[in-house]
Amino acid sequence: MKNDPEERAALQLIRRTIEEHCPPDVLPSEEMVNGLHGPTLMGEAEAISAAIVATVERLQLQTTVKPPAPNIKA
Repeated sequence: MKNDPEERAALQLIRRTIEEHCPPDVLPSEEMVNGLHGPTLMGEAEAISAAIVATVERLQLQTTVKPPAPNIKA
């Protein structure tokens, strides 16, 4: 995968969407991703994929039905 400007722009659009609509700590900054993976499209894609999975896992945890608290009155 070459570093095509249109592909980079597409990943930036997806990044901005995740930053706006997902929990703030699921996607590392671009600088952090570049430090971990290098400034490649695949590195950015891997970070975005992990952020999507982390968001889905959090949403699943939030929808887990909790049993009612026991009644403390005897």
